[in-house]
Amino acid sequence: MTTPAPLLEADVPRPVLDVIARLHELGHAVFLVGGCVRDTLRGVHPKDFDVATSALPEEVQRAFRKVIPTGIQHGTVTVVQGGTHVEVTTFRSEGDYHDGRRPSAVTFEQDIVKDLSRRDFTINAMAWNPLTHELADPFGGQQDLKARVVRCVGSAIERFSEDGLRPMRAVRFAAVLDFTLDPGTQAAIPETLPVFRKVAYERVREEFVKLLLSKREAFGLELLATTGLLDVFLPELARADAEAARLARTAAAAEPVDVEIRLAALLADLVTPPQAEEIGVRLKFPTKTIERVKLLSSHAALERHVGDPDPALRRLLAKVGLANVEALTSVARARIQARDPARLPEMDALIGRLHGLAASKPPLSAKELALNGGAIMATLGVGPSPIVGEATRFLLERVLDEPSLNEVEKLKEMLLAWRQARGS
Repeated sequence: MTTPAPLLEADVPRPVLDVIARLHELGHAVFLVGGCVRDTLRGVHPKDFDVATSALPEEVQRAFRKVIPTGIQHGTVTVVQGGTHVEVTTFRSEGDYHDGRRPSAVTFEQDIVKDLSRRDFTINAMAWNPLTHELADPFGGQQDLKARVVRCVGSAIERFSEDGLRPMRAVRFAAVLDFTLDPGTQAAIPETLPVFRKVAYERVREEFVKLLLSKREAFGLELLATTGLLDVFLPELARADAEAARLARTAAAAEPVDVEIRLAALLADLVTPPQAEEIGVRLKFPTKTIERVKLLSSHAALERHVGDPDPALRRLLAKVGLANVEALTSVARARIQARDPARLPEMDALIGRLHGLAASKPPLSAKELALNGGAIMATLGVGPSPIVGEATRFLLERVLDEPSLNEVEKLKEMLLAWRQARGS
């Protein structure tokens, strides 16, 4: 088989080449496998280089000075070569899967084809030796790459029954790579949903985030809905009215590409803030992400503030915080772009006003007042009491109306007038 030009021109890190050379020198079959071969053939520099070999784990350990037994029971060790960690896995075949994730047994093999036959998709089931230029592609991965299609290795039902996350990965690859799903592969997804339901939400979330951050997130979300996957982990979107779901998918293309921005844009018009929080908890997002998505989705309908005077906009800024202005306006603009593009000019004008107000850094909270609690008590001649809180809120409201009032003497003057008006 003629070696494709992208492989011949590949920039494989020297430590990886050294590991391959050493194992080859010892008489073992050795290849780069999986995603690094796929990406190289696509003209994309791989993030990771995984090595597969006929050498047993203990043979790999003997071949190098420093080896970490990261997953030795499954045949994987990490060789530390030139300060670089290189993951090396022995060729293997797998027994039956009982929990939708892990094989009941692992058998080490000498044949690279047996190893590739257990992998998920044809585009991930290729192996290449950069020293000998030997390329193993027993399942037509190159052909599917050219056709831009995601296809299971062998029986899709079997592959999806082995690992319940694979259907989600199939959709994610289609969205991220701008590919289509092979009809047989897609048809197998609804049949294997019971296995998908066993998958931990943390694993589902990781795939969902990658899909959401892709250039074809709307296509990916629609494919998740069509196959029934979405109903398992995000029924709020899966069961939404068709038009509402379409608008949500379109809004999720919000820029910049950020998981909190895109998730907030997706959920803003579908769920209430408490429901947005519930979804975040369900999918095991970090608390910080959950709170920010809830905040952004709560205030995403910025069109309601078109025409508001500056004091009202400053109060909005006080609620969302200056650190969130950029993200909020991105979510709001994406929503309007999807729902009512004709209103973009007025939305952009509002966004310009918000950014201008934010840039002036107006005092938006009690801690930014020129008078602190002690100064307020001294001015009023009182000790710690509820009146201090009332006075603070009064001053903040006045300063939100007119930021230039935030000066010590002006605040004291207002405070004394406020006390006199209260008759206290």
